[in-house]
Formats: sequence, C-alpha cells, structure tokens
Amino acid sequence: MKKITILCLHLDYGGVEVATTNLANMLSNNYDVEIISFYNLNGKPAYKLNDNIKVKYIYDGKPNREEIKDSIRKFKIFTLIKESIKSIKILYKKKYNIIGEIKKCKSDLIISTRIEFTELLNKYYKGNAVLISQEHRHHNNDKRYIKRVQNSLTNIDYYMPVSKKMTKFYKNKVKTKVMYGPLCVDYIPDKETKKTSKNIISIGRLSPEKGYLDLIDVFKIIHQKDNECILHIIGDGIERKLIKDKIKELKLNNFVKVYGYKDKSFIREKLNEMSLYLMTSYEESFGLVLLEASAYGIPSIAFDCAEGATEIINNDVDGYLIENRNKEKMAEKALELLENRNKLANFGHNARTKCLEYSYENVKEKWLSIIDKMI
Repeated sequence: MKKITILCLHLDYGGVEVATTNLANMLSNNYDVEIISFYNLNGKPAYKLNDNIKVKYIYDGKPNREEIKDSIRKFKIFTLIKESIKSIKILYKKKYNIIGEIKKCKSDLIISTRIEFTELLNKYYKGNAVLISQEHRHHNNDKRYIKRVQNSLTNIDYYMPVSKKMTKFYKNKVKTKVMYGPLCVDYIPDKETKKTSKNIISIGRLSPEKGYLDLIDVFKIIHQKDNECILHIIGDGIERKLIKDKIKELKLNNFVKVYGYKDKSFIREKLNEMSLYLMTSYEESFGLVLLEASAYGIPSIAFDCAEGATEIINNDVDGYLIENRNKEKMAEKALELLENRNKLANFGHNARTKCLEYSYENVKEKWLSIIDKMI
C-alpha cells in the first residue's frame, strides 16, 4: 500500500486542522496515512481520526506567546528573559526536528499544510516522493507573502490552494503545477433547521483577524431594534476577555452567549437551533464554517473583505456580502432576514443546496482521483 505523510503544526481546534483531519480520513482506506504534528497540545486530536491513521507528535507542549505577552504587560523582566529563551528553543526544535522527519521520510507522497513546512520540504527533501503544498491562507495582496510562496515551491510538484479564487490567482504566478484542493463538509443533517428562532451564531478562533469585537458592535445595533435576538459565539482565543468585557460594557450579557471551545456534537446541536450566521472576519482563505452552517440550511452574512466568504456566499441568493465592513448594513440585512421568514427560508434552502457540492463523499471522490493520478 502506498504511503502518505501529512505535515501539520498541531491537531487542535481550527480550520486547517479540520481540513487536515478530513483529508487524512478520506485517504486512509486507500493509502497508509501518517500525520506528523509538531505540537501535541491536548494529548489527542481535537477531531476524530480513523483508527488506522498514525500520528507522530514531536513536541509535548504549546507555544509560549501568551506567557511572553503577559511578562511584557506586567513588566516581569526575569520571566520575559526565561520565556524568550524557551521560545527560541521551541522554534529551534520545530525547525530541526521537522527537517529530520523530512530527510528520513520514505513515503510516496508528502503533503505540507503550512508554508513554513513547505519551505523546509522544498529545501531539504532529496527523495522521490510526490510533494504537495496546500495553501490555507489568503495572500490579501501582500507582495512579501506572495514572493515567499513563490520561493517555497521551486522543488514542490503541486501547489494546492483550498479555494478556486486562490487557485486562479496563483496559476500564472508560480512555476509549480497549481491545482484546486477542495475542502469538504463532513456532516450534512437529514433536515434543515426550522429557523423559527431569532438565534444568531458565529463560530471561530477569538483572535483579531476574525473581527469579533466588530461582531459585538453589529449585534448591539441589532439588539437596539429587536431585543428578542440572541447571539451565540463558539470558540476561544486571545481576545476572549476583550470580547466579554465589551459585551458587559454594552450591557449585552443577557443577549450574547460565549461558550468557548466546544466539540462537534455540541456545535451540531447548537446549529439546529440557529437561524442566521454572521461572519465579521477581516480575512478568510475559504470560510469552511459558512458551509457547515449552510448544511443546516442557515444563510450567512459576511463582510466581503473576507475573500473566502465571497466564494461561498452568493449575494442576495443564499446570504449577503457587505461592502466596506459596514456594521450598520450588516445589522440591517440580519434584521431583514430574521423578520422575513419566507426570505430566510429561501436563502437557507439555497445555501444548503450549494453545500451539497462540498459533501464528504463528493470531495473524497475528487481527492482519491487526484492522488491516484499523482502516485
């Protein structure tokens, strides 16, 4: 049986990690699949992997960025020095252990899920495996990042962005063969959610690029016009305290629920109770979470600066794309759908129909065809 190795940063919660887990599961019945993960954050993967997939962790721990930030904020010089030295050791270990794994890898195909690993694969791998670099990050017209991508692919066989737009963008910008690497929705329920409530949901990492502080502003506008609406936020991250402080400051404690990290069963249960999804991200490579909501027949509204959202949402058909990060406009469109049940139902049905294109089985068939031709 042919062997496939996937290089990843960690297997905790996150969009890249969901995609990595799904891809490994799709391939595991036809190939011998192993995942090499640098960080072992919680002792086990956040998402269910098939039993026949081997996982190798390199470092039992996590990055210490928060400890460094905390020592700077509290002006703890000794702690800062200690944590800085630890950080350097972690980065050193990451680079040279991944290089070691790359050099001794005997697989038939190697997939890198991060540009930092692609750079090492590009430079240090000397074997005969087919090499794939996945792209989960949008370039956002960052010339330095685009150049970095170009430089990382000189010895890579295939460059596979997760969105069609990024695939088109890079097609003539790199010498490596560029192919679209589809993502999937791994669960589509039998029925759409009823959408009889005024429950709004947003799911993701609570970090600056996801724009959750703006989401609270949007919801404040919604709440002022309709106090029956409830916002549900699932996720955790460095901005959680800032978000909760803002909720308290705007006196929204009884109308915004922040759950932290939750497993798939909890998320699926909550999605069944929702009517609308709001995304306030500044950037998204694809926006898989929008498809996960669509699977339940939940329409989405997003700012159009999140390029990934523009690939999924068909404006005024299955959701809305809001220009210029206009918070008032997003709130207006949210209220329009929540108050017009027929339109909400039509948008939701259209979203679910599009979602079927990304079903697990459909995408699995595409990936197996792609890999079979490669090796």
